[in-house]
Amino acid sequence: MIEPFKMGYTAVGGLGIFILGMKYLSDSLQMLSGGLIRKAISSVTTNRFLAVLVGLFVTTFVQSSSITTVMVVGLTNAGLMQLTQAIGVILGANIGTTITGWILAVKIGKYGLLLIALGVFPMLFSKNERIAASSRVLVALGMIFFGLEIMSGAFKPLRSDEGFMNLMLSLDAQSLLSILGCVAIGCMMTMIIQSSSAMLGITIALATTGAIPLYTAIALVMGENIGTTITAQFAAIGGSIASRRAAMAHSVFNLLGVFIIISFFSPYVGMVEKLVPGVASFTNAEGNHPYIAAHIAMAHTIFNVTATLVMLPFLNYLAQLVIKIVPEKQGAEKGSFKYIGAPGTIPIAMGIPMIFEELKRMQRRVHKALRHSGSFLQRNLKGRDRFYRKVTALEDETDIIQHEITSFTVTLMQAGNASNTQSDRAYSYIRAADELESIADYAASLCSYMKRLDKYELDYSQDGWDDLIGFHHEVFSFFTQVCKAFNTEDASSTRKIYDEASRLNDLADRIRRAHLDRMKDGSCAALPALTFSDMAVALRRIKNHTVNLHEALFADTSLGA
Repeated sequence: MIEPFKMGYTAVGGLGIFILGMKYLSDSLQMLSGGLIRKAISSVTTNRFLAVLVGLFVTTFVQSSSITTVMVVGLTNAGLMQLTQAIGVILGANIGTTITGWILAVKIGKYGLLLIALGVFPMLFSKNERIAASSRVLVALGMIFFGLEIMSGAFKPLRSDEGFMNLMLSLDAQSLLSILGCVAIGCMMTMIIQSSSAMLGITIALATTGAIPLYTAIALVMGENIGTTITAQFAAIGGSIASRRAAMAHSVFNLLGVFIIISFFSPYVGMVEKLVPGVASFTNAEGNHPYIAAHIAMAHTIFNVTATLVMLPFLNYLAQLVIKIVPEKQGAEKGSFKYIGAPGTIPIAMGIPMIFEELKRMQRRVHKALRHSGSFLQRNLKGRDRFYRKVTALEDETDIIQHEITSFTVTLMQAGNASNTQSDRAYSYIRAADELESIADYAASLCSYMKRLDKYELDYSQDGWDDLIGFHHEVFSFFTQVCKAFNTEDASSTRKIYDEASRLNDLADRIRRAHLDRMKDGSCAALPALTFSDMAVALRRIKNHTVNLHEALFADTSLGA
């Protein structure tokens, strides 16, 4: 006699332990990966094969294709990845997620508690981050296998329940209607749980206990491949046109692949049965099917690998199809940048590189604002007012970006377990964003002071203009030098940067003394003199914040500004 309540809370409890184990595994592998994930993301080029390998590598480490696709949607939205690159990474993510099936197929479920026992004490008490993370992997695997064992035990009574077996007879995946029904159930359940790995665990648990046959299990897995795309769709809501297209490409690819498999479903299952040793329907003394998990994992792997290999030559056609499905709206507002998805859905190892890439975009805007402010200082330049409008627009944009980077970073750090290195890195980016925003503010202030001169028709001597414009040129060159080291994260030029900062301090002092001399001899009136001082101070502050920007990334060195 089945006790529905007991079976329900046992199954849900086992699922909870399983999902928690998957999260622990993902977090630990990210920590152990160090900078590998970051380097992998930055290596994505127009080479589609490399993009697939990056998607495979990253998903293998984070154990979630949903996390990878959310990251891809975010990068695409920020303009850091082209649509074809994004599709390539997504295809690789689909292959990477099949690793989960093979982890579950390993027959060490009964040793789950042993793995937890071996890993829990080093995880809790070791002060070495790598030892703690490695032990966390053991605990995570133990929780995954133990959760799967609990779910399998909870589902065992179903194989003798007449009502459930009658339902399974109607969903035996032997007819087209039945296959579509199983695909629909797998899709809906994955959309509800928001984890294809968790649904795969449930499917394997049901199949291992004999509650569902192989045909039904594989059809459910096909549906889970479609259901997992909903996470990226949610992440793309409100995002740029590029991010919505990337999410749609994920859905279209999986839908096409599933419908192709459905067209020859029985031969496909037969091929899987021939490839995997052991008969899927074999029942051991405990009444379980010990080989069926490997069959399910193989079906999942063949589907994703084959679909990816077939689709790779046609990536451009897939991109064109997605562009037709998600056309660009006329007059659509194009904002600055916007991160996609809640930070809680993005792993720290991926979120930090996203912050840095967006920070580099912010730096390019500040560089442009500082260059335009120099153009606005040229009094005899025709149409110079347009540079004032450009600087103020860029300054407004950097305010928004700085706020979003700070909010995103703080939330990202609170959402997961960051290592000390990751935490230091993330908060150095907050400081860098603040310094860049301050530089943009002073660039706008320079233009405001020039507007004051224009309003009251004030002027300086030629020496005054030469000092001011020359100092701007020197400060702008210094900012460009720091940006080069910033973009490449190259600390080798630190000594040169600090020497240059010291030289600019001396130059600022000489300009100040020369200005005081002009005031004494009466060649510079009070109001122009005050404005000159304001502009010189603004340029010196830009130099100071530029030094601070460099120190934000290379905090092991210091120099008084």
